[in-house]
Formats: sequence, structure tokens, C-alpha cells
Amino acid sequence: MNVMIQLSPEQERQLTERASLSGEEVAEYIHRIIERHIKAPAVLEAILAPVRDQFAASGMSEEELDALVEETRDEMWREKNPPRPTAS
Repeated sequence: MNVMIQLSPEQERQLTERASLSGEEVAEYIHRIIERHIKAPAVLEAILAPVRDQFAASGMSEEELDALVEETRDEMWREKNPPRPTAS
């Protein structure tokens, strides 16, 4: 597939500079970026799938999950930041 896009002169300059810094021709650089972008969501979806499945199976509402996450975060913060003794 061939795609044609319009870039501003500044965008073209930045794209050329980044391709050069990576040691690639502009077309190779663009192809690599697109390929990485296309693969990223699938990887993230695969990582999150078990979590989503467990959440769905739990029957918990989003509000309940929010409360649980906040409570856990607060507990962790308190554990890492115990109250300092007051000077007597």
C-alpha cells in the first residue's frame, strides 16, 4: 500500500532529523514507527485480557473497583510513610 500525506516544512524537518538520528532513511523510519504502533495495541490487549476477564467474572462494579484501588493505594502510602513521632 502506498500512502501520501502532507507535512508542514517543520514536520518534514523533524521527521528527517529523527530518521537520520536513528540511522534510517525516512521511508524506513516511518515504516518502523507504523509497524510498532500497529503491534502495540495488540500487545497491550493481550496483557490486559486476563485482568479484564477477572474483573468481569468478579461481578464488581467500576465504582467498587475504583474504591478498592483507592483504598489499596492509601494503605500502601501509609505503610511507606508512617507518622513521625512528635517531639516531646
